[in-house]
Amino acid sequence: MSNLLFSVFPNETFVDLGLYQFGWEQCKPSHLYGPAARNHYLFHYVISGTGTLMADDSGGTTQTYQVRSGQGFMLFPGQISTYIADEKLPWEYAWLEFDGLRVRELLGLTGLSHDAPIYHASSKDLRSCMMDEMLYIAQHADESPFHLIGHLYLFLDYMSRSVSSMTLGKGGKLQDFYLKEALSFIEQNFQNDITIEDIAAQCGLNRSYFGKIFRDALGKSPQEFLISYRMAKAAELLKLTKLSIGDIGNAVGYPNQLHFSRAFKNVYQISPREWRNQNKIIIK
Repeated sequence: MSNLLFSVFPNETFVDLGLYQFGWEQCKPSHLYGPAARNHYLFHYVISGTGTLMADDSGGTTQTYQVRSGQGFMLFPGQISTYIADEKLPWEYAWLEFDGLRVRELLGLTGLSHDAPIYHASSKDLRSCMMDEMLYIAQHADESPFHLIGHLYLFLDYMSRSVSSMTLGKGGKLQDFYLKEALSFIEQNFQNDITIEDIAAQCGLNRSYFGKIFRDALGKSPQEFLISYRMAKAAELLKLTKLSIGDIGNAVGYPNQLHFSRAFKNVYQISPREWRNQNKIIIK
């Protein structure tokens, strides 16, 4: 197989669901497309590698997302976007551009939107079946239009079912998934120089939408939670280790000791040194 397959769908009229163009590509490092806007829905599924999507949200603000293997991204009609393959681990992806009267209804089952354009599957088996349908279409451009439209319906069926357990209860389960992703990312990266945009991008959401569902679930903003999480880790280190205040601050993401002390005092109302004196465990 060459590193690119690209086909334009024959000019046939399919009102409920139509296919426009489709393909597969093993991208070159730093391969870039955009900025551009499509007239129809365009879905990319990432088979391997990683890269960056920059796309306008529902308010017209450009958001940035990291998209890796096993994920995908949906672009909506008229949405301005740019996507770039990673320099070291470029994307291999398949794509379909489609539209029709039934598309909005079908996409409503997936939870994908301008504010949440990143595809996450809860079922690896159904995700694999969805990918197989995309690759089948890309590799069988000579089949009849009706044959290809049949496989497009199968693709959408597998897509919607692969996320169905995440979209029950008016999005409640989906929000639980995003929250789990966010908390896991914070737990693994709190010591690094991460931002709320980084956490939102890990979930495939724009910052404002991510902040809303996070606050709804935990009663505090992502920034407030990140600070309190870091300070809790700092308190643990103050209590259980002999590390200096500066080293502890650095260990929880504050290379500037003064900034760390201020943040700690805002949470615990006393300085890190005072807190250690009141709570330290004598280490022999």
